[in-house]
Amino acid sequence: MTILINNLIPNIINWIKDYATNNKFSTLVIGISGGVDSSVVSTLCAKTNLNTIVVSMPIKQIKEQHNLSLKHGEWLEQQFNNVNHQIISLSDTFNNIQNVFTKYKYDHLHSFANTRSRLRMLTLYQIAGSTNGLVVGTGNKVEDFGVGFYTKYGDGGVDISPIGDCLKTQVWDIAKKLNINKKIINAKPTDGLWDDGRTDEDQLKGLDYKKLEHAMMISEQKDNTNLDSNEKKLLKKYISIRTPNIHKMKPVPIYKLKT
Repeated sequence: MTILINNLIPNIINWIKDYATNNKFSTLVIGISGGVDSSVVSTLCAKTNLNTIVVSMPIKQIKEQHNLSLKHGEWLEQQFNNVNHQIISLSDTFNNIQNVFTKYKYDHLHSFANTRSRLRMLTLYQIAGSTNGLVVGTGNKVEDFGVGFYTKYGDGGVDISPIGDCLKTQVWDIAKKLNINKKIINAKPTDGLWDDGRTDEDQLKGLDYKKLEHAMMISEQKDNTNLDSNEKKLLKKYISIRTPNIHKMKPVPIYKLKT
């Protein structure tokens, strides 16, 4: 794994730089939450030497989460001359949106959580559109292609996805190699979209990422007849999380004209 990670880091950096350069983009735009995924991606982007804008976008954020985002942004600016850390509070904007939808009784809590994610992505694209930039995604393989744990047209709406083929455990390994703040590496993963601070594990039926990765591996096997009882339970829970989200992982259906 160490050899893989040592090779993987420069490969991803070069891939980002080549894609941006070949498509004539001059800026990389990344939202940073204080989580390990966005911390890794923003650092990889910084290492391309391209103009890199990292954006902290608190929305009624829990203080500990926001502080990690701020510390990471400050660290990036100290380490890399090509990094610009922006702090754009979206709390008032979100409150206005929330009040409007509540007035019309479109006030589902999960939808409001997704609205936070979409508001952040709108912000990143406004910045990217103003700076000849690419919005760089921060989703990992388990989230994006395993259980579909992301917001459609929110954090799932990006131009490129540097760690989309990396497992979460690989992201943690990359973070250690990049000297990411240990508090970020050791923090419980959370999407930061809820006032109560619920973690990813809380939302994923009690499964941590190592269990999700194991379940994902099992689900991809051709023969599941030799699973023990615990693996069968794990796979069943994994499928129950994945199934409602499969539509997000597929292209938008298109009605085909009959000729």
